[in-house]
Amino acid sequence: MKVLLIKTSSMGDVIHTLPALTDAKAMIKDISFDWVVEDSFKEIPRWHSAVDRVLPVNLRYWIRNPVKTLTNDLWRSFRQDLKEQHYDLVIDVQGLVKSAFITRMVKAPRHGLGIGSAREWLATFLYNHRYDVSWEHHAVSRVRKLFAQIFNYQEPSSLPNYGIDLSALPLFSCEEEYMVLLHGTTWETKHWPSNNWVELAKCMTDEGYKVLIPWGNDTEKLRAEKIASVAPLKINVLPKSNISQLAAIFANAAAIVAVDTGLGHLACALHRPTVSVYGPTSAKLTGTFGPGQIHISADFNCSPCFLKQCKLNKHLDKAPPCYDTVTANQVWHAVKNSILEQVPA
Repeated sequence: MKVLLIKTSSMGDVIHTLPALTDAKAMIKDISFDWVVEDSFKEIPRWHSAVDRVLPVNLRYWIRNPVKTLTNDLWRSFRQDLKEQHYDLVIDVQGLVKSAFITRMVKAPRHGLGIGSAREWLATFLYNHRYDVSWEHHAVSRVRKLFAQIFNYQEPSSLPNYGIDLSALPLFSCEEEYMVLLHGTTWETKHWPSNNWVELAKCMTDEGYKVLIPWGNDTEKLRAEKIASVAPLKINVLPKSNISQLAAIFANAAAIVAVDTGLGHLACALHRPTVSVYGPTSAKLTGTFGPGQIHISADFNCSPCFLKQCKLNKHLDKAPPCYDTVTANQVWHAVKNSILEQVPA
């Protein structure tokens, strides 16, 4: 059975889809997937054994530049590729009009979420088959439930298996036991204060761990260097790395601490002990989901507010006050507990 899967972005959403592929492969031995995904995340589907081909797209650019897109060789090549392939069915997991539109390029039954379950209800009119999945479930469970309905099997009750083939990752080695700090994220309000990161890093190095800090832009690099200044011989600011390189680093970490970021979901998918800090957002429906995951949420009267700009503190140089309730000492204790849980009795 050959299936075209459409789940383009974001990083967290792409990772949330992996366990459903593991379920389907366990239930239907001859199933395989081609996956349409944003070019920036094309490495992720390649790590799963059920994926044959990855079809990168640049939907955000294509939608913003429709005239250039229509004359673009990449767009024509993408459409031609879909027309030439035979698929038994196509599944739109994204639930958006732009992703549902891609399903119309394929001559196969189109499956997707129903009106009350899709992110954009208009998308549902482009499907032949629609399925209701409650928003009360975690994002990972929603995709697993969708696949179980489409392929008519009982949804497994086991914890999600993201099915990442570690042999598909580049090699990485470190002589010392290390932890990773994932301090970067998209929303300004999701950033845990730099001083807390500094204090946490010192706790880690005092305990004998090496600390590795990735970054994705100049602002994050400056923050990483500030954190590293507390113990420059024990804390390494990593060179700028792609997703596969970061996955290889995460795969052997003793523990990882993250804010609400896609890289935190990657750490979870690699089954690493991960402590995630949540301020304006909630872990309930879209937090890291799997074994070894600890969530620390702000204990504040308006949290989670799900706002990109804090109403109580509109100065970008200061963190939202809800983060005053999440201390470095609290996070460090959670990190130590997560490591202890990995040690057999």
